[in-house]
Amino acid sequence: MVFIWGVPEQYGNYRRAVAAAGGRARISRDLSETGGCDALLLPGGGDLEPRRYGQANTASRDLEPERDEAELLLLERFTAAGRPVLGICRGMQVLNVFFGGTLLQDLPGHSQAAGRDRLHRVRTAPSPLRELYGQDVVVNSAHHQAADRLGSGLRAVQWAPDGVVEAAVHETLPAWGVQWHPERLSGPFALPGAAEGTPLIAAWLARFG
Repeated sequence: MVFIWGVPEQYGNYRRAVAAAGGRARISRDLSETGGCDALLLPGGGDLEPRRYGQANTASRDLEPERDEAELLLLERFTAAGRPVLGICRGMQVLNVFFGGTLLQDLPGHSQAAGRDRLHRVRTAPSPLRELYGQDVVVNSAHHQAADRLGSGLRAVQWAPDGVVEAAVHETLPAWGVQWHPERLSGPFALPGAAEGTPLIAAWLARFG
């Protein structure tokens, strides 16, 4: 059982992707409902409040303070218990900030174009992601922020051609983060020539479940 903070109507694509990978998603804003959940998934969304990583707001938008607070508290609980975490897009940024990292507040060339995800190639270092996709793979991109200084214990394992970190794993905890959107490359949303998203979520669940 994978917990996602939010309302069910907002995260149907994540629910479908988790189900396709062999798991079940529980989506709620009630933190008491984490009981019985084996893992935490942090989905995409608006920007974190920059004060949470020691910066003034220079380009952050669509702030979600209540969500920031809830997800950081959830990270505290799940990591303390040694339970697995997967951060996707914003979720990877939350993961990075939780471990003391910082973010680039505005990054050109990575947001959606004409309402559609960009596709670009990434280079992958030896890691679980390389085992899944090889050294070079095409992923999707729909973000204007990204990890800058990595948080304590996080290791970058995937990079865009311009050097932006596209994935990171924690050295000792069962925590992964990807800047791209596997749930939008999963099942009927899979795109020819791009990474299929289901194997990533399935591998995360299998490795730590």
